Amino acid sequence: MQVIVFEDTRVTELKPLVSLKPVYGLYTGFRSLLDKLKHSIHGRVKLTYHLRRYLAPYYAEQHPASVLNRLEEDDVLLVNGRLVFTEAAARMITDGVVEPGKAYMQGDDMLFARVHPRLFANDRGLMPDLIDTSHIAGQLVRESVTGFRIINHLWDVVAFHPDEMLRDAETLELGRFQGNVHHSVAVINRSNIYVAPGAVVRAGAVLDADEGFVAVGEGAIVDPQAVLMQNVFLAPRSRVKTGANLYSNVTVGMASKIGGEVEDSVIEPFANKQHDGFLGHSYISSWCNLGAGTNTSDLKNNYSQIKLIINGREEMTGLQFLGLLMGDHAKSSINAMFNTGTVVGTAANVFDAGFPPKEVFSFSWGGSGGFESYDIEKAVETARTVMERRDVVMSSSYESMFRFVAAMEGSDRLFV
Repeated sequence: MQVIVFEDTRVTELKPLVSLKPVYGLYTGFRSLLDKLKHSIHGRVKLTYHLRRYLAPYYAEQHPASVLNRLEEDDVLLVNGRLVFTEAAARMITDGVVEPGKAYMQGDDMLFARVHPRLFANDRGLMPDLIDTSHIAGQLVRESVTGFRIINHLWDVVAFHPDEMLRDAETLELGRFQGNVHHSVAVINRSNIYVAPGAVVRAGAVLDADEGFVAVGEGAIVDPQAVLMQNVFLAPRSRVKTGANLYSNVTVGMASKIGGEVEDSVIEPFANKQHDGFLGHSYISSWCNLGAGTNTSDLKNNYSQIKLIINGREEMTGLQFLGLLMGDHAKSSINAMFNTGTVVGTAANVFDAGFPPKEVFSFSWGGSGGFESYDIEKAVETARTVMERRDVVMSSSYESMFRFVAAMEGSDRLFV
């Protein structure tokens, strides 16, 4: 039986956060959805992957041993890539629970299905760009299931984040100090702290695990007088700058740099927020840069539920706290301000005084006074330079993917 982790048609609703990554590359807690899946199954099953065609060349380059968009057997177990995996979800894959000819549905979401490839592939064995689960489920015996967590909305990665931080932390080797911790560091509740080999915690920093955990990954650096408390995870090679305050469910991705005040936020790998400014209940994708003094609002003055504007339509999130959702390669200038529930698209560049609109389109350039299209050649050159600064070379497959997104999501019209 071939296990295929797939992208379905609802993935388009999660742009811009998935414009340059498969949906299972999203983070909530301190692991990506795919990392959660792999951790849950403990290598007991071989996974293969379905993803949008324009992503596949770069993903294959990064994961040369993986089977991508290729059918190998006539007995296929489809696994929805939007699932946030737990041990219970893993048993659906590892314990032979899913029966042939059945679709396991949670509401309108098909989570698992065991099928013949002819239900979703053409005569040549090619899979569609996105799998239409309603079509597949309509031809199978449907079985209702409950209790699974799945990413359905753009804001779910933030809404699920506190619970997922605690669940991910169950696997940490808390209480171990293997890195270099200066003697003047304030260590509170040592048993809930992990410092990995090669990590450095410098003079006067505070690691306060009295009301949560603190984990400092391999090669990560905590600069002097930084404060980490109430569930903080630093991935390998990340850095927390002098005087930063990280508290209440903060994930800092690999090689990212963080300063200022941060709470309840996910920062993907290779992102940059080195300076002062508040970031709360936000999701910052890879290669983003927040200029000095950038601030986000994550709570309305009247404490009411926050709305997002997605493709020009208002959507109620049901959340009281929600800040900035920013796609890959987006940037803000110094002293930028973002209102509650602002969505900034891929490679957008936000500057100027005042609040920008709550929906900033991909590959646009401007601020409160209006936006214009961001020239693709300039966008590519900037992205290449940003990546080189972190010793990452923009490959031809990455550039092609980047240009494809610009063509699909960019616009030649002005935004006001």
